[in-house]
Amino acid sequence: MDTKPTIRVAELFAGVGGFRLALDGYHSAEHPEFEKPPAGPYETVWANQWEPPGTDSKQFAWRCYESRFGESSCVNEDIAVVLDRYEADEISIPDVDMVVGGFPCQDYSVAKPLSQAGGIEGEKGVLWWSIYRFLKHKSPKYCLFENVDRLLKSPASQRGRDFAIILSCLNSLGYSVEWRVVNSAEYGFPQRRKRVFIYAERDAGEWNPLARMSGGVMAQALPIEVPGIIREVDVSADPYEITNSFNSEGERSPFEVAGVMQGGVAFTGAVKECYDGPRLVLGDVVVSSDEVPEEFFVSEDQLGKWEYLKGAKRERRRSKSGHEYWYSEGSMAFPDLLENPSRTILTGEGGRGASRFKHIIRCKDGRYRRLVPDELDMLQGFPKGWTDTGMTDGRRAFCMGNALVVGVVHLIGQTIAESAMT
Repeated sequence: MDTKPTIRVAELFAGVGGFRLALDGYHSAEHPEFEKPPAGPYETVWANQWEPPGTDSKQFAWRCYESRFGESSCVNEDIAVVLDRYEADEISIPDVDMVVGGFPCQDYSVAKPLSQAGGIEGEKGVLWWSIYRFLKHKSPKYCLFENVDRLLKSPASQRGRDFAIILSCLNSLGYSVEWRVVNSAEYGFPQRRKRVFIYAERDAGEWNPLARMSGGVMAQALPIEVPGIIREVDVSADPYEITNSFNSEGERSPFEVAGVMQGGVAFTGAVKECYDGPRLVLGDVVVSSDEVPEEFFVSEDQLGKWEYLKGAKRERRRSKSGHEYWYSEGSMAFPDLLENPSRTILTGEGGRGASRFKHIIRCKDGRYRRLVPDELDMLQGFPKGWTDTGMTDGRRAFCMGNALVVGVVHLIGQTIAESAMT
Protein backbone atom coordinates (compact mmCIF):
# COMPACT_ATOMS: atom_id res chain seq x y z
CA MET A 1 0.00 0.00 0.00
CA ASP A 2 1.40 3.42 -1.01
CA THR A 3 1.82 5.96 1.78
CA LYS A 4 2.12 9.70 1.31
CA PRO A 5 5.45 11.18 2.46
CA THR A 6 5.18 13.24 5.63
CA ILE A 7 5.51 17.02 5.37
CA ARG A 8 7.52 17.94 8.47
CA VAL A 9 6.59 21.38 9.81
CA ALA A 10 8.21 23.99 12.06
CA GLU A 11 5.74 26.46 13.59
CA LEU A 12 7.23 29.84 14.54
CA PHE A 13 5.45 32.40 16.77
CA ALA A 14 3.04 29.57 17.44
CA GLY A 15 0.57 31.25 19.81
CA VAL A 16 -2.00 28.64 20.83
CA GLY A 17 -1.27 26.43 17.81
CA GLY A 18 -3.52 27.66 15.00
CA PHE A 19 -1.23 26.55 12.17
CA ARG A 20 -0.64 23.17 13.78
CA LEU A 21 -4.34 22.58 14.35
CA ALA A 22 -5.13 23.58 10.75
CA LEU A 23 -2.43 21.39 9.17
CA ASP A 24 -1.98 18.40 11.49
CA GLY A 25 -5.58 18.26 12.66
CA TYR A 26 -6.30 17.04 16.18
CA HIS A 27 -7.03 13.64 17.67
CA SER A 28 -6.98 12.93 21.41
CA ALA A 29 -8.79 10.35 23.46
CA GLU A 30 -8.72 12.86 26.33
CA HIS A 31 -10.44 15.57 24.27
CA PRO A 32 -12.67 13.98 21.60
CA GLU A 33 -14.59 17.26 21.40
CA PHE A 34 -11.53 18.88 19.77
CA GLU A 35 -11.37 16.37 16.90
CA LYS A 36 -10.19 18.00 13.63
CA PRO A 37 -9.18 16.34 10.37
CA PRO A 38 -5.67 16.99 9.01
CA ALA A 39 -5.15 19.05 5.84
CA GLY A 40 -2.72 16.44 4.54
CA PRO A 41 0.24 14.33 5.69
CA TYR A 42 1.57 17.08 7.97
CA GLU A 43 3.53 16.55 11.17
CA THR A 44 4.63 19.53 13.25
CA VAL A 45 7.99 18.46 14.65
CA TRP A 46 9.21 21.75 16.16
CA ALA A 47 7.50 24.87 17.46
CA ASN A 48 8.43 28.10 19.21
CA GLN A 49 6.31 30.49 21.25
CA TRP A 50 7.64 33.23 23.53
CA GLU A 51 6.00 36.43 24.69
CA PRO A 52 8.25 39.36 25.64
CA PRO A 53 9.61 40.37 28.04
CA GLY A 54 9.87 36.69 28.96
CA THR A 55 8.28 36.76 32.41
CA ASP A 56 6.44 33.61 33.43
CA SER A 57 3.11 35.43 33.69
CA LYS A 58 3.27 36.36 29.99
CA GLN A 59 3.68 32.78 28.72
CA PHE A 60 0.00 31.80 28.90
CA ALA A 61 -0.27 31.12 25.15
CA TRP A 62 2.67 28.72 25.34
CA ARG A 63 1.07 26.94 28.30
CA CYS A 64 -2.12 26.53 26.28
CA TYR A 65 -0.11 25.12 23.35
CA GLU A 66 1.58 22.55 25.58
CA SER A 67 -1.71 21.69 27.25
CA ARG A 68 -3.21 20.82 23.86
CA PHE A 69 -0.20 19.27 22.08
CA GLY A 70 1.77 17.81 24.96
CA GLU A 71 4.70 18.61 27.21
CA SER A 72 7.83 19.77 25.36
CA SER A 73 5.86 20.25 22.15
CA CYS A 74 6.91 23.90 21.97
CA VAL A 75 10.14 25.76 22.81
CA ASN A 76 9.44 28.68 25.15
CA GLU A 77 12.41 30.96 24.49
CA ASP A 78 13.08 34.08 22.42
CA ILE A 79 13.51 32.79 18.85
CA ALA A 80 16.53 35.04 18.30
CA VAL A 81 18.23 33.46 21.33
CA VAL A 82 17.23 29.99 20.13
CA LEU A 83 18.90 30.65 16.78
CA ASP A 84 22.01 32.07 18.48
CA ARG A 85 22.28 28.84 20.46
CA TYR A 86 21.69 26.76 17.34
CA GLU A 87 24.44 28.62 15.47
CA ALA A 88 26.77 28.01 18.43
CA ASP A 89 26.02 24.24 18.24
CA GLU A 90 24.49 24.30 21.72
CA ILE A 91 21.13 22.90 20.64
CA SER A 92 19.66 21.08 17.66
CA ILE A 93 16.64 21.95 15.53
CA PRO A 94 15.26 19.21 13.25
CA ASP A 95 15.26 19.57 9.49
CA VAL A 96 11.81 20.41 8.14
CA ASP A 97 9.95 20.54 4.83
CA MET A 98 7.81 23.54 5.72
CA VAL A 99 7.97 26.63 7.96
CA VAL A 100 4.80 28.43 9.06
CA GLY A 101 4.07 31.37 11.30
CA GLY A 102 2.20 34.59 11.90
CA PHE A 103 4.58 37.48 12.53
CA PRO A 104 3.89 41.15 13.31
CA CYS A 105 4.06 44.04 10.85
CA GLN A 106 7.25 45.88 11.85
CA ASP A 107 9.93 48.08 10.26
CA TYR A 108 11.94 45.64 8.12
CA SER A 109 14.54 48.16 6.93
CA VAL A 110 18.05 46.83 6.26
CA ALA A 111 21.07 48.48 7.86
CA LYS A 112 23.91 47.52 5.49
CA PRO A 113 24.40 46.48 1.88
CA LEU A 114 24.65 42.73 1.38
CA SER A 115 28.25 43.04 0.14
CA GLN A 116 29.31 44.77 3.38
CA ALA A 117 27.27 42.91 5.97
CA GLY A 118 28.13 39.38 4.86
CA GLY A 119 24.43 38.67 5.01
CA ILE A 120 21.16 40.60 5.16
CA GLU A 121 21.05 42.45 8.46
CA GLY A 122 18.04 44.11 10.01
CA GLU A 123 17.29 45.67 13.36
CA LYS A 124 17.27 43.34 16.36
CA GLY A 125 13.84 42.47 17.70
CA VAL A 126 12.23 42.55 14.25
CA LEU A 127 10.82 39.04 13.94
CA TRP A 128 11.07 38.76 10.15
CA TRP A 129 14.85 38.46 10.54
CA SER A 130 14.44 35.40 12.75
CA ILE A 131 12.31 33.83 10.01
CA TYR A 132 15.01 34.72 7.48
CA ARG A 133 17.72 33.15 9.65
CA PHE A 134 15.62 30.01 10.12
CA LEU A 135 15.08 29.69 6.35
CA LYS A 136 18.80 30.17 5.67
CA HIS A 137 19.66 27.32 8.04
CA LYS A 138 16.90 24.86 7.17
CA SER A 139 16.02 25.63 3.51
CA PRO A 140 12.50 24.18 3.72
CA LYS A 141 10.68 23.46 0.47
CA TYR A 142 7.53 25.32 1.55
CA CYS A 143 6.65 28.36 3.69
CA LEU A 144 3.29 29.76 4.75
CA PHE A 145 3.15 33.05 6.64
CA GLU A 146 0.32 35.26 7.87
CA ASN A 147 0.34 39.00 8.58
CA VAL A 148 -1.98 42.00 8.74
CA ASP A 149 -2.94 43.34 5.34
CA ARG A 150 -1.29 46.71 5.98
CA LEU A 151 2.03 44.92 5.42
CA LEU A 152 1.45 45.54 1.70
CA LYS A 153 1.27 49.30 2.29
CA SER A 154 3.84 50.10 4.97
CA PRO A 155 5.58 52.35 5.82
CA ALA A 156 3.66 55.53 5.07
CA SER A 157 6.79 57.24 3.72
CA GLN A 158 7.53 54.48 1.17
CA ARG A 159 4.32 52.56 0.55
CA GLY A 160 5.02 48.86 -0.02
CA ARG A 161 8.70 49.01 0.92
CA ASP A 162 8.48 46.51 3.78
CA PHE A 163 6.74 43.90 1.64
CA ALA A 164 9.27 44.49 -1.13
CA ILE A 165 12.06 43.77 1.38
CA ILE A 166 10.40 40.48 2.35
CA LEU A 167 10.00 39.46 -1.31
CA SER A 168 13.63 40.42 -2.00
CA CYS A 169 14.80 38.32 0.95
CA LEU A 170 12.79 35.30 -0.20
CA ASN A 171 14.10 35.74 -3.74
CA SER A 172 17.69 35.78 -2.43
CA LEU A 173 17.05 32.36 -0.82
CA GLY A 174 15.65 30.81 -4.00
CA TYR A 175 11.92 31.08 -3.22
CA SER A 176 9.04 31.86 -5.55
CA VAL A 177 6.08 33.49 -3.84
CA GLU A 178 2.30 33.82 -4.01
CA TRP A 179 0.36 36.17 -1.77
CA ARG A 180 -3.31 36.94 -1.15
CA VAL A 181 -5.24 39.22 1.15
CA VAL A 182 -8.06 37.03 2.43
CA ASN A 183 -11.23 38.21 4.15
CA SER A 184 -12.28 35.01 5.88
CA ALA A 185 -16.00 35.92 5.78
CA GLU A 186 -15.87 35.90 1.96
CA TYR A 187 -15.14 32.16 2.12
CA GLY A 188 -17.94 31.25 4.49
CA PHE A 189 -16.28 31.75 7.88
CA PRO A 190 -18.15 33.64 10.63
CA GLN A 191 -15.65 36.50 11.10
CA ARG A 192 -14.69 39.39 8.83
CA ARG A 193 -10.95 39.03 9.38
CA LYS A 194 -8.68 40.35 6.64
CA ARG A 195 -5.10 39.04 6.58
CA VAL A 196 -2.39 38.56 3.98
CA PHE A 197 -1.14 35.00 3.46
CA ILE A 198 2.29 34.49 1.90
CA TYR A 199 3.07 31.13 0.30
CA ALA A 200 6.68 30.50 -0.75
CA GLU A 201 8.15 27.51 -2.57
CA ARG A 202 11.87 26.84 -2.98
CA ASP A 203 13.24 25.65 -6.32
CA ALA A 204 9.73 25.80 -7.72
CA GLY A 205 10.53 25.44 -11.41
CA GLU A 206 9.39 27.99 -13.94
CA TRP A 207 6.07 29.69 -13.23
CA ASN A 208 3.77 31.40 -15.70
CA PRO A 209 2.86 34.46 -13.58
CA LEU A 210 -0.62 35.02 -15.01
CA ALA A 211 -1.50 31.33 -14.84
CA ARG A 212 -0.17 31.20 -11.29
CA MET A 213 -2.28 34.19 -10.26
CA SER A 214 -5.49 32.50 -11.39
CA GLY A 215 -4.60 28.85 -10.75
CA GLY A 216 -1.79 28.60 -8.21
CA VAL A 217 -1.92 27.31 -4.64
CA MET A 218 -3.76 30.36 -3.27
CA ALA A 219 -6.31 30.50 -6.08
CA GLN A 220 -7.04 26.77 -5.88
CA ALA A 221 -7.54 26.97 -2.11
CA LEU A 222 -9.49 30.24 -2.18
CA PRO A 223 -11.05 30.70 -5.64
CA ILE A 224 -11.06 34.07 -7.36
CA GLU A 225 -12.28 35.65 -10.55
CA VAL A 226 -9.47 36.03 -13.09
CA PRO A 227 -7.70 39.32 -12.28
CA GLY A 228 -7.86 42.23 -14.69
CA ILE A 229 -4.97 44.68 -14.86
CA ILE A 230 -1.66 43.22 -13.70
CA ARG A 231 1.22 45.43 -12.56
CA GLU A 232 4.88 44.37 -12.71
CA VAL A 233 7.17 45.29 -9.78
CA ASP A 234 10.93 44.75 -9.61
CA VAL A 235 12.07 43.40 -6.23
CA SER A 236 15.38 41.94 -7.36
CA ALA A 237 17.57 44.55 -5.68
CA ASP A 238 19.65 44.16 -2.53
CA PRO A 239 17.19 44.71 0.37
CA TYR A 240 19.42 47.59 1.48
CA GLU A 241 18.75 49.37 -1.81
CA ILE A 242 15.04 48.69 -1.45
CA THR A 243 15.18 50.17 2.07
CA ASN A 244 16.56 53.44 0.73
CA SER A 245 14.85 53.87 -2.63
CA PHE A 246 11.73 51.71 -3.08
CA ASN A 247 8.69 53.85 -4.01
CA SER A 248 10.28 56.90 -2.40
CA GLU A 249 7.94 59.26 -4.23
CA GLY A 250 4.88 57.07 -4.60
CA GLU A 251 1.76 57.83 -2.61
CA ARG A 252 0.30 54.36 -3.19
CA SER A 253 1.79 50.90 -2.74
CA PRO A 254 2.38 49.07 -6.02
CA PHE A 255 1.28 45.81 -4.37
CA GLU A 256 -2.34 44.79 -4.81
CA VAL A 257 -4.26 42.18 -2.80
CA ALA A 258 -2.93 39.27 -4.87
CA GLY A 259 0.31 38.51 -6.64
CA VAL A 260 3.17 36.21 -7.50
CA MET A 261 6.93 36.71 -7.47
CA GLN A 262 9.64 34.70 -9.18
CA GLY A 263 13.19 35.64 -10.04
CA GLY A 264 12.88 39.03 -8.37
CA VAL A 265 9.94 40.17 -10.51
CA ALA A 266 6.49 40.45 -8.94
CA PHE A 267 3.16 40.55 -10.77
CA THR A 268 0.22 41.92 -8.81
CA GLY A 269 -3.40 42.83 -9.35
CA ALA A 270 -6.79 43.26 -7.72
CA VAL A 271 -8.99 40.15 -7.52
CA LYS A 272 -12.52 39.31 -6.47
CA GLU A 273 -13.50 36.30 -4.38
CA CYS A 274 -15.47 33.56 -6.13
CA TYR A 275 -17.25 31.46 -3.50
CA ASP A 276 -20.75 29.96 -3.54
CA GLY A 277 -20.61 27.61 -0.55
CA PRO A 278 -22.30 27.79 2.85
CA ARG A 279 -21.75 30.92 4.94
CA LEU A 280 -21.56 31.08 8.72
CA VAL A 281 -22.48 34.15 10.77
CA LEU A 282 -21.95 35.38 14.32
CA GLY A 283 -25.19 33.78 15.46
CA ASP A 284 -23.89 30.34 14.47
CA VAL A 285 -21.27 30.40 17.24
CA VAL A 286 -23.33 32.05 19.99
CA VAL A 287 -23.82 29.78 23.00
CA SER A 288 -27.00 29.54 25.03
CA SER A 289 -27.52 32.07 27.82
CA ASP A 290 -27.29 29.38 30.49
CA GLU A 291 -23.61 28.91 29.50
CA VAL A 292 -22.81 32.60 30.04
CA PRO A 293 -21.41 33.72 33.42
CA GLU A 294 -23.27 36.68 34.93
CA GLU A 295 -20.27 39.04 34.61
CA PHE A 296 -20.59 38.97 30.80
CA PHE A 297 -24.02 40.59 30.91
CA VAL A 298 -24.07 44.39 30.70
CA SER A 299 -26.01 46.15 33.43
CA GLU A 300 -28.69 48.69 32.52
CA ASP A 301 -26.66 51.58 33.93
CA GLN A 302 -23.71 50.71 31.63
CA LEU A 303 -25.66 50.39 28.37
CA GLY A 304 -25.59 54.14 27.76
CA LYS A 305 -21.81 54.17 27.85
CA TRP A 306 -21.61 51.31 25.36
CA GLU A 307 -24.09 53.04 23.07
CA TYR A 308 -22.16 56.33 23.26
CA LEU A 309 -18.81 54.68 22.46
CA LYS A 310 -20.24 52.88 19.42
CA GLY A 311 -22.22 55.88 18.16
CA ALA A 312 -21.27 58.60 15.69
CA LYS A 313 -19.56 61.63 17.25
CA ARG A 314 -18.57 65.14 16.43
CA GLU A 315 -17.53 66.94 19.58
CA ARG A 316 -15.05 69.47 20.81
CA ARG A 317 -12.23 68.03 22.91
CA ARG A 318 -9.16 69.37 24.62
CA SER A 319 -5.68 67.79 24.37
CA LYS A 320 -3.35 67.37 27.36
CA SER A 321 -1.50 70.49 26.26
CA GLY A 322 -4.74 72.51 26.38
CA HIS A 323 -5.32 72.68 22.63
CA GLU A 324 -8.98 72.42 21.59
CA TYR A 325 -9.99 70.39 18.55
CA TRP A 326 -12.98 68.74 16.92
CA TYR A 327 -13.13 64.95 17.26
CA SER A 328 -15.33 62.92 14.94
CA GLU A 329 -15.93 59.26 14.14
CA GLY A 330 -18.63 57.20 12.47
CA SER A 331 -21.08 54.84 14.11
CA MET A 332 -20.74 51.10 14.61
CA ALA A 333 -23.47 48.49 14.85
CA PHE A 334 -25.05 48.39 18.30
CA PRO A 335 -25.62 45.62 19.10
CA ASP A 336 -23.53 43.43 16.77
CA LEU A 337 -25.83 41.73 14.28
CA LEU A 338 -26.15 37.98 14.75
CA GLU A 339 -27.19 37.47 11.13
CA ASN A 340 -23.86 38.83 9.81
CA PRO A 341 -20.27 37.62 10.18
CA SER A 342 -18.64 39.25 13.19
CA ARG A 343 -16.18 42.10 13.10
CA THR A 344 -12.50 41.25 13.55
CA ILE A 345 -11.60 40.02 17.03
CA LEU A 346 -8.99 42.26 18.68
CA THR A 347 -6.64 41.45 21.55
CA GLY A 348 -8.55 43.80 23.88
CA GLU A 349 -11.84 41.94 23.52
CA GLY A 350 -11.77 40.69 27.13
CA GLY A 351 -12.63 42.51 30.34
CA ARG A 352 -15.85 44.01 31.68
CA GLY A 353 -15.33 47.65 30.67
CA ALA A 354 -17.36 49.28 27.90
CA SER A 355 -15.48 49.64 24.60
CA ARG A 356 -16.09 50.83 21.07
CA PHE A 357 -14.29 47.80 19.65
CA LYS A 358 -15.54 44.94 21.80
CA HIS A 359 -18.47 42.90 20.55
CA ILE A 360 -21.81 43.23 22.28
CA ILE A 361 -24.91 41.19 21.40
CA ARG A 362 -28.56 41.20 22.43
CA CYS A 363 -29.98 37.99 23.86
CA LYS A 364 -33.48 36.65 23.21
CA ASP A 365 -34.53 37.84 26.66
CA GLY A 366 -33.55 41.41 25.79
CA ARG A 367 -30.37 41.56 27.85
CA TYR A 368 -27.07 42.66 26.35
CA ARG A 369 -23.78 40.89 26.86
CA ARG A 370 -20.19 40.57 25.74
CA LEU A 371 -18.96 37.53 23.86
CA VAL A 372 -17.62 34.73 26.08
CA PRO A 373 -14.16 33.19 25.39
CA ASP A 374 -15.68 29.99 23.95
CA GLU A 375 -17.39 32.10 21.27
CA LEU A 376 -14.13 33.87 20.46
CA ASP A 377 -12.44 30.48 20.07
CA MET A 378 -15.11 29.38 17.61
CA LEU A 379 -15.05 32.64 15.65
CA GLN A 380 -11.40 31.86 14.88
CA GLY A 381 -12.24 28.28 13.94
CA PHE A 382 -10.78 26.65 17.05
CA PRO A 383 -12.85 24.05 18.87
CA LYS A 384 -15.09 25.40 21.61
CA GLY A 385 -13.03 25.62 24.82
CA TRP A 386 -9.61 25.39 23.12
CA THR A 387 -8.16 28.20 25.28
CA ASP A 388 -9.93 27.06 28.45
CA THR A 389 -6.69 26.10 30.17
CA GLY A 390 -6.91 28.19 33.32
CA MET A 391 -6.52 31.58 31.63
CA THR A 392 -8.57 34.64 32.50
CA ASP A 393 -11.21 36.02 30.15
CA GLY A 394 -8.78 38.79 29.13
CA ARG A 395 -5.95 36.41 28.33
CA ARG A 396 -8.17 34.08 26.33
CA ALA A 397 -9.35 37.08 24.33
CA PHE A 398 -5.76 38.22 23.82
CA CYS A 399 -4.84 34.81 22.41
CA MET A 400 -7.74 34.87 19.97
CA GLY A 401 -7.02 38.47 18.94
CA ASN A 402 -3.54 37.30 17.96
CA ALA A 403 -4.69 34.06 16.34
CA LEU A 404 -5.68 33.22 12.77
CA VAL A 405 -8.77 31.72 11.18
CA VAL A 406 -7.94 28.02 11.33
CA GLY A 407 -10.18 27.10 8.41
CA VAL A 408 -8.39 29.42 5.97
CA VAL A 409 -5.04 27.78 6.73
CA HIS A 410 -6.65 24.34 6.47
CA LEU A 411 -7.83 25.10 2.92
CA ILE A 412 -4.41 26.40 1.89
CA GLY A 413 -2.76 23.39 3.56
CA GLN A 414 -4.94 20.97 1.60
CA THR A 415 -3.85 22.54 -1.68
CA ILE A 416 -0.16 22.58 -0.72
CA ALA A 417 -0.37 18.89 0.19
CA GLU A 418 -2.10 18.02 -3.07
CA SER A 419 0.52 20.00 -5.02
CA ALA A 420 3.35 18.29 -3.13
CA MET A 421 2.03 14.85 -4.05
CA THR A 422 1.90 15.53 -7.82
